Amino acid sequence: MQFLDLVAARHSTRHFDGRPVEREKMERCLEASRLAPSASNSQPWTFVVVDDPDLKEKVARETYSRLVSFNKFVLKAAAVVVIVMEKPKLITQIGEAIKKKEWPLIDIGITAEHFCLQAEEEGLGTCMLGWFNEAPIKSLLKIPAGKTIGLLIAVGYPDESVVKERKRKPVDDFRKYNSYR
Repeated sequence: MQFLDLVAARHSTRHFDGRPVEREKMERCLEASRLAPSASNSQPWTFVVVDDPDLKEKVARETYSRLVSFNKFVLKAAAVVVIVMEKPKLITQIGEAIKKKEWPLIDIGITAEHFCLQAEEEGLGTCMLGWFNEAPIKSLLKIPAGKTIGLLIAVGYPDESVVKERKRKPVDDFRKYNSYR
């Protein structure tokens, strides 16, 4: 697949068919994530793949509530990948303090997108989640108290019967050359 075709095909999947994901496919997604760039090559992440059905359901239930139910679709995903933020290299920490930028958050976004693009190549659907109940998930997965979960990724085979049109701004709405104005 050509890269632009791959990017055009990748979307946030919210309808899964329930089939389990083969470990070989998950490993290739993790390899794509491993190859992602990061500030000072810190690679400030740990991926916890939750594919045990009972544990996955418990984690999925921590992505929604009675009042906020938009992530309920995660129950049908075959797996949930939990990306834990790790401490970056000292040089990156110094740069963060000087420039007031949280580079590990940027790095996690990049590695998560590498995962999602490889998943698309594998015929899998993904959806990145920023809304979840962190403390119960950390407890379920034995993540140390001092760590922060950056993102979750719901992963599974998409239910092909549900296709949603993607809406994107035209390039002319955001492209600037040489000046903001």
